[in-house]
Amino acid sequence: MDRFHLMTVFVAVAEEESFAAAARRLRMSPPAVTRAIAFLEERLGVRLLTRTTRLVRPTDAGVRYLEDARRILLDADEADEAAAGINATPRGHLAVTAPVMFGKIYVMPAITAYQQAFSGTTVSALFVDRIVNLVDEGLDVGIRIGALPDSSLRAIRVGQVRRVVCASPDYLDKYGNPKTPADLAQHRIVAATSVSAGAEWTFTREKEKIGVRLSPSILVNTNDGALEAAKSGYGLTRLISYQVANELEAGTLKTVLSDFEEDSLPIHVIHRENRHGSAKVRSFVDLAVERLRANKALQ
Repeated sequence: MDRFHLMTVFVAVAEEESFAAAARRLRMSPPAVTRAIAFLEERLGVRLLTRTTRLVRPTDAGVRYLEDARRILLDADEADEAAAGINATPRGHLAVTAPVMFGKIYVMPAITAYQQAFSGTTVSALFVDRIVNLVDEGLDVGIRIGALPDSSLRAIRVGQVRRVVCASPDYLDKYGNPKTPADLAQHRIVAATSVSAGAEWTFTREKEKIGVRLSPSILVNTNDGALEAAKSGYGLTRLISYQVANELEAGTLKTVLSDFEEDSLPIHVIHRENRHGSAKVRSFVDLAVERLRANKALQ
């Protein structure tokens, strides 16, 4: 069997964690998928997948082979597109990742516009509040908020945001505005763990770091949850400015302690550096960069 075909089948099974799901994705029969994996394992002389009654998972050797196979197939796709010319129409599957709320508010509109413009593509979106390794997880483009570590990824800065403490006008009218970070101890606090790990918030005053230990009345793992609690008038919360931009503009939330805010957090669109530049990746990056840079809430 063709080596690229075998790699494609293996990647599909490993990513779907199912022979049947991989068969549907590849538009093959389940027996054909099973035969391909058996042939590949026999040719390599190593078991790549562990089968159970519920899931299919890569073995240690399979995990290493999966990373290599993804890279080889991606390089092959890029070589095809380069041969077709830099003006080739984007086609194929594009995988994008971003933080949950950022993805919902800003990335999904870019994805829908992109796919409508290039109907020969399909797009999958992974929105999670954790650092995702693009290569390891088979992703093409990511949006990152915060400082970037050194890597082989290409990064394009598109804006900046900041952490803000906010509450509803009704709450502030009733309980007053905190004047310093220490005053937070006298207020009801809703802490979103995805924004500030643990129960300590850090502030800055004249370049000096100020750490405040808090006892939140509510500790929630989603930014949406903290946002809703603050809007209801329950108490103060700390979120990233883009997450509350609409509420601040509408006046349903107000920021406090602005003089103690930390430095802004940069926003980057990142993608894997390559020799030719995939048409599908290049086109999406261009569209996303243009849209994000045009948004006043991110500048």
